[in-house]
Amino acid sequence: MRGKTAAKVLLGIGLWFASSGGGSAQEWARKMFQTLEHDFGVVVRGAKAEFEFVLTNPYVEDVHIAAVRSTCGCTTPRIKKEWLKTYEQSAIVATYNTHLFVGSKGATLTVIFDKPYYAEVQLQVRGYIRSDVVFSPPTVELGEVEAGSPVERKLDIHYAGRSDWQILQVRSPHPAIKTELVETAREAGQVRYQLTVRCDGQLPSGYYQDHLVLVTNDHINNQLPLRIEGRIRSGITVSPASLFLGVVAPGQKITKKVVVRANKPFRILSMSSDADCFQFSPPDNTPKTVHIVPITFIAGKEPGKVLHTIRIETDLDSSYFPTLSAYAVIAAVQ
Repeated sequence: MRGKTAAKVLLGIGLWFASSGGGSAQEWARKMFQTLEHDFGVVVRGAKAEFEFVLTNPYVEDVHIAAVRSTCGCTTPRIKKEWLKTYEQSAIVATYNTHLFVGSKGATLTVIFDKPYYAEVQLQVRGYIRSDVVFSPPTVELGEVEAGSPVERKLDIHYAGRSDWQILQVRSPHPAIKTELVETAREAGQVRYQLTVRCDGQLPSGYYQDHLVLVTNDHINNQLPLRIEGRIRSGITVSPASLFLGVVAPGQKITKKVVVRANKPFRILSMSSDADCFQFSPPDNTPKTVHIVPITFIAGKEPGKVLHTIRIETDLDSSYFPTLSAYAVIAAVQ
């Protein structure tokens, strides 16, 4: 049944070829990417600079990324996840090798797919690496932090060049991140600063990555990005965070289980969805660190892909509601 259903729902990429009048043999693969190019801008030598070219499989067939190569040693690519089922995401991670190169550098990354069909997609990266500024350490590493817990990190900035060089401002990417900049030395064209970064508020839970922006008095390229990253623990996790319900027939009912856990006992108060095609069992009123929750999906009559968000309310944190994505493919009636 499932094999027939999958073939019915997705003559898939093959049907796309036909409906697009033949089209480019590579276009089905390009359509999976959110973007095909990235400009790192101006970065300092030794700074950590990475970008993820995110791709999502919108097809019923499994997609396999066979390899990725770069035209320049200034950029090292890697595949985050080789196999993608329907709606699953992966990324091509481009690492800009700022410790090895200076000046204007760019590369073409060629991503090679071998299933369900052969295709190549080219991604473009570029940037400019300054050699006159050094961050030590090269990144503000917050580490693993409990949500709302204070954390402080210090970083030294060394400039060699003009004696009148200055950092005029440090722009924060989030209200919870505060900075303090102190000039520690200035002589013979050498300028040093110490930057203190404090996080004393609520950052988004999960892996957090963004950039502080240092605004200088340079006439050209007066903004320097400084990467800040860490993992923010919300205290509540849901597994899986993305629930695939399968390829189902219209009207079919299917039940899956998710695990909701925390580092201290809690109760689930309610579960809700942005659609009425889900049924939830009454919450367990017993406080515990792990809840195994059944979620029942009832497929609608219309064939195609469906994607909905489920929200979980607990007594652990009234300001944070864990969510998960639930998705399915409803098969056409044969």
